[in-house]
Amino acid sequence: MSLLLALDQGTSSSRSIVFDESGSIVAMAQQEFTQMFPAPGRVEHDPLEIWATQLATARQALANAGIRAADLAGLGITNQRETTVVWNRRSGLPIHHAIVWQDRRTEPECARLRAEGVESLVRERTGLVLDPYFSGTKVAWILDNVAGARAAAERGELAFGTIDSWLAWQLTGGRLHVTDVSNASRTLLFDIRTGQWDDELLAALRVPRAMLPQVFPSSHVHGQCDPALLGAAVPIGGIAGDQQAALFGQACFTSGMAKNTYGTGCFMLMHTGDRPQSSSNGLITTAAAQPGSRPAYALEGSVFIGGAVVQWLRDGLGAIRSSSDVEALAASVPDSGGAIVVPAFTGLGAPYWRPKAKGAILGLTRGTTIAHIARAALESIAFQSAALLDAMRRDAVASVAELRVDGGACANNLLMQFQADLLGIPVVRPKVIETTALGAAYLAGLSCGVWRSTDDLASHWQAERRFHPTMARDRAEALLADWSRAVDQCAPA
Repeated sequence: MSLLLALDQGTSSSRSIVFDESGSIVAMAQQEFTQMFPAPGRVEHDPLEIWATQLATARQALANAGIRAADLAGLGITNQRETTVVWNRRSGLPIHHAIVWQDRRTEPECARLRAEGVESLVRERTGLVLDPYFSGTKVAWILDNVAGARAAAERGELAFGTIDSWLAWQLTGGRLHVTDVSNASRTLLFDIRTGQWDDELLAALRVPRAMLPQVFPSSHVHGQCDPALLGAAVPIGGIAGDQQAALFGQACFTSGMAKNTYGTGCFMLMHTGDRPQSSSNGLITTAAAQPGSRPAYALEGSVFIGGAVVQWLRDGLGAIRSSSDVEALAASVPDSGGAIVVPAFTGLGAPYWRPKAKGAILGLTRGTTIAHIARAALESIAFQSAALLDAMRRDAVASVAELRVDGGACANNLLMQFQADLLGIPVVRPKVIETTALGAAYLAGLSCGVWRSTDDLASHWQAERRFHPTMARDRAEALLADWSRAVDQCAPA
C-alpha cells in the first residue's frame, strides 16, 4: 500500500501525518512553537523554530508509523498562508522573524496605498482586498525596517516566501525556491487570471521581482528532499495553502461545494470552477488548489478569531482549564442569556473588513455567568461563519446544499449544531477531520502516481456525522439580527 507524508505547518503548531492510499491516518506527530507578540497588533514566529519543529514531527511521524522514508511515495506541504519570511540566499538565514498573517502593523501602509488608488488594481488583478492580512506589505515592511535589506533585495541576495517556500528551501538545502498558485494568490503580487507575478503590483508595493519564488500547480513534483533529513530522497509532490488544501481534502472539486475550517481562525471556501468569480459582498476571490494545468478558483471569507476565542477563555479569563472543557461549560446553560461576544481582537475580517474594530461583550445582565459568556464566545464562531455563507449566497455563484467542516473545533457538537441551526442547511463532519493535511497528501499522491484523478479521491470521502438544522428559521434570523447589531456597536462601518 502506498504511503504519503503530509507536512502541515500551522499558526500555532507543526504537524506531520502519514496517510495510506485510502486516505486514512497511519500515524502523526505534533509540536507547538513560540508565539511572539512584540507590540500591540504585532505577531511573529521564528522561522528556524518552525523548520526545527516541522522536521522533528516528520521524523517522529515516520517512527510512529514504523516506516522508513524510502517507503513513502511522496510528500506534500500545506501551510499557514500569508505569513511572510525573508531570508538570505547564501546563508539560508532569515533576516527578521516571520510576520504572521494575524499581524496588523502594515495598516498605515495599506491606508496610504488605498489613498493612492491602488486598491482597485489589487482587486482586479489579485481578487483580494488591500489589507495587512496579506503578504505584500509585510515584505515591504521587512525591507524598510531591516538595515540594508532593500539594497540586498535589489541585488538578488534575498528570497521571499510564504511558509511553504521556506520549508521547500530547507527540505532541499536551498535548491528549490518555489510556491504554488494557491499561496502565490495570497501575496497581493500575483495576477490570478494570468497565473503570473504582476509588475505593476510589484512596483506599487515596492517588492523586487528578484525575491520571488517560481510558481507551479499545487500538484507538481518540484524535486526531492535532501536524503540526509529523513533518510531517503522523498519526492515533494504537492504544495497548497492550508485552506485550499482543506477544500481539496474535503473533495470539494466542483462549483458550489463549500467547506469551513474551524482553527485559530475560521476559513470558508466555496469552489467556483475554472473561472474567477468576483464578490460584491466582502469576500475575496482566490486560486483554489490546482491539480493540473487547468486553473481553479474559489470564493473565500476569513474570520480572524475563531478557535482563538476559546484560547482567550482559557488563557485570558481563566474560565476553563483546557480548550476541550468549553463544550461542557457552554452546555451548562440553555443559551447565552442574551450575551453576545464579538471577538474582534485583531479587527474583523470578511465580510466586514473593519481593521480597527475592537472586541466587546454586549448584553450583560446581573444574571450573566461565566457559562453564559463561554457559550456566547463559542456561538461567536458560528455567527461569524454564518455571515460568510450569507455573503456567498448573495454573490449567487451557486446554491450551497451543505457545509463540510473540519479543523479542531468541528469536534464540538454544540458548536456544529448551532452552526447548522443558523445556516438552515446540514453541516457535515467527515470521518477524517485532518483535511488540511489530507489535501496535501492528495495533491502529492496525484503527482506521484498514487491516484489517477480527483474522482478517485472523491470516492474516499466519508461523512462521520450530519448536523441537521432544528431551530425555527424566524428564531435563527432574530439571533443573526442581534449579532449584526452587536457588530455595528463595537465596529462601526
